[in-house]
Amino acid sequence: MNSTPPPDWLRRALSRSRLNPYLLATSAQTDAVLGLYTWNVEVSAAFYGPLHWLEVSLRNSLNDRLREHHGCDDWWRVAPLLPESRLKVDDARRKARRKVVRDHDRPVTCDDVVAELTFGFWVELLSRASDRGFWVPVLHRAFPGYHGPRRNLHKPFLSMVLFRNRIMHYEPIHDRPLEKRHATLYWLLGCIDAELVTQARTFDRVPEVLAQRPRLILPG
Repeated sequence: MNSTPPPDWLRRALSRSRLNPYLLATSAQTDAVLGLYTWNVEVSAAFYGPLHWLEVSLRNSLNDRLREHHGCDDWWRVAPLLPESRLKVDDARRKARRKVVRDHDRPVTCDDVVAELTFGFWVELLSRASDRGFWVPVLHRAFPGYHGPRRNLHKPFLSMVLFRNRIMHYEPIHDRPLEKRHATLYWLLGCIDAELVTQARTFDRVPEVLAQRPRLILPG
């Protein structure tokens, strides 16, 4: 099948480097490029909802257990954080302070800081380096639906961080094993709270959008 170059407006809007994965996947067929790019946007948007539930519920489950364990809301002040994690807390405090000064006339709260800590920060608390300081004494209790070694949680959570970052930075995900990512996401939700699985599925459009995946005619 003959290929045609993408229209000028598309190359100007997206850049050649951003278009390349779609050009390669479609043999540079203009209609197919546009169709695949649009579907990539749609499936990325569909994943936003379940990822929202996963990130926020992980953050709150870990934060609640750490508050209980250390007996204070600002547990990061006394917890054995790694140096890079402590830097992330300092950055979150600065961001929270800027937002509060800009939008509100009140002191910065611990909840403000927690809201600024990234998905990656929380997942790092499940890493091997944090095993003795976090997982063993306290964080295993944040996953009542899971009974197993820490590493079997950390690895899929890390994959979700990388996947989430691709979506939030508008990167291609059409070539990823999306059904597998979807199943992993729900397994992790179930480790935190089985009721989250039911709630997340209520508004989950991912299966519907996956069923509409464009059929590509690849170079043979």
